[in-house]
Amino acid sequence: MERIIDLDEAVAEVTDRRPSWRTRGLTVGPVTWRDAATPWPQRLETDRAEVTDPDSIGVHLRGPHETELLVVLYRGGWADIDHIASIDDAGALPTPSMTSAQRFGALLDTCVTRVFGLAP
Repeated sequence: MERIIDLDEAVAEVTDRRPSWRTRGLTVGPVTWRDAATPWPQRLETDRAEVTDPDSIGVHLRGPHETELLVVLYRGGWADIDHIASIDDAGALPTPSMTSAQRFGALLDTCVTRVFGLAP
């Protein structure tokens, strides 16, 4: 897989937002890492030191009233985003191509606003 996104920089975008998310009532799970160098099925790791060839990161946020957001970013420049905003508003969200960690940070802000109604 081509390396378009530096996943360590992308994790910094999550880390920068974590205190604000928690202050606003969201539960933020640990960042998970997937290692391309390990055999299938690949385990998700929470310790970056356990991953030699990262190909994706993920973060899971939970809010009030069973709202949830799961974002997985791949180093190839795309993301998978699943959400539950309400019983009538759940599923995958469309995502633009990711070309930088900063763009990923902006995507996180957009998704948090969309799912939890919280402005950045």
